[in-house]
Amino acid sequence: MSYTGDVEVGGAPDVRELPGLTITKLAVGPYDNNAYLLRCTATGEQVLIDAASEPERLSALIGDGPLSRVVTTHRHQDHWGALTSVIDATHARLVAHPDDAEALPLPVTEPAEQGGTVQVGRSTLSVIHLRGHTPGSIALRYDDGDTPHLFTGDSLFPGGPGNTWGDAKLFTQLMNDLEERVFGTLPDDTWVYPGHGKDTTLGKERPHLPEWRERGW
Repeated sequence: MSYTGDVEVGGAPDVRELPGLTITKLAVGPYDNNAYLLRCTATGEQVLIDAASEPERLSALIGDGPLSRVVTTHRHQDHWGALTSVIDATHARLVAHPDDAEALPLPVTEPAEQGGTVQVGRSTLSVIHLRGHTPGSIALRYDDGDTPHLFTGDSLFPGGPGNTWGDAKLFTQLMNDLEERVFGTLPDDTWVYPGHGKDTTLGKERPHLPEWRERGW
C-alpha cells in the first residue's frame, strides 16, 4: 500500500520508503501528536522527530536500531513529553534550536539553527528556523533527489500557519518566514509532514497564502 500519512492515536504507523531514507509516522498522546522516525537505508542509523508522548510505543517503533538523535521541533510540552524516557533508554543526542532550549527538560547537545544540518546516517536534513509559533521553532528539509520533504512541527499545517494566539507581530513574523524560507524556496510538490494531523503539500497550500494574511491566523 502507498503512503498516505493518515494515522490515528493507538493505530498502526505509516511507512514511506524514499531513496536513502525511510520515514515512519506514528500518532501519539492526547493531543494527536505526530512522531516521525527516520532511518538511513544505508547504515540503519535512526533519528526521531518529536518524542511527544507514549514512550512505550516510541520505544517499540525505534526497536533495536541505533537512535543517534532526537530532534525537538519546538518548546511546547506536547512535543517532548516522552523525551527524557527516550533519551535515557537510547542515549541519543538532543537536537533543538537554542531559542527554545531552556524550556526543554534536558540540555540540548546539538543546537540546530537556520542553515544548519542534522545527519541521519548518510542522509542530510537542512534546518529551517521558523519564528512565531515559538521563538525557536524549526522545520527540517530532506531532498530525495526528486521531491523535497519538509517536517514542519507546529509552524505549518493543512489550512494555515501555526497558532500565534492573536499576536499580530508573531503572526507576521511566522508568515514572513514561511513565505521567504519555505514557499519562496521550495516547489509545489514538496511534501509537508506536520506536528499534528494529516500531511499536505506546498502546492495545496500556496494558493491560500493571501487568505491567511487577510484573516490574520
